[in-house]
Amino acid sequence: MADFFHERGTVRCMISIMRGARERRGGVFADVAASRDWLKSREDCTAKTGVIGFCMGGGLALLMAPDQKFDASSVNYGSTGSWFYSPEVLRGACPVVGSFGAKDKGLKGAAAKLDQVLTASEVPHDVKEYPQASHGFLNDHSADDKVPPLFVVMTKLGGMGYHEESASDARRRIASFFGEHLR
Repeated sequence: MADFFHERGTVRCMISIMRGARERRGGVFADVAASRDWLKSREDCTAKTGVIGFCMGGGLALLMAPDQKFDASSVNYGSTGSWFYSPEVLRGACPVVGSFGAKDKGLKGAAAKLDQVLTASEVPHDVKEYPQASHGFLNDHSADDKVPPLFVVMTKLGGMGYHEESASDARRRIASFFGEHLR
């Protein structure tokens, strides 16, 4: 797993990642590519790899789907700029599984938009929006976990958080999807 925040503090690193996102290059993309290549070099690897991300990482997992040499991508309450949601950009992308919360105020309509463009792009996909879930619904971290303070504040103020029923189904779908596409 690549550690996106190893070079700088959380906020400075997030800004750097966002700057590189449009070109789909930069330190984060290099770190993920190095992790992918390391996995593929292992004898116990099927030579197929997937990328999974949550929140900003979900957007990055989507950005890596078209031409970053992955065999599957899991996008969890992540989004990208509107320029990315076109058949021209996503045609030929690896299969995508996406999980979103209907109560996520920041990503209203994201699941439907992603489903629509993946269908138009003829990319195999499974995109689902969970009616009772909000942003971060897969995050079952406790207060004892070392979570950056910025994320703790965002979670409390934004009404985000874990939703067990949705998380359980999303995890099942992701494992099944990856099982199908990474064998």
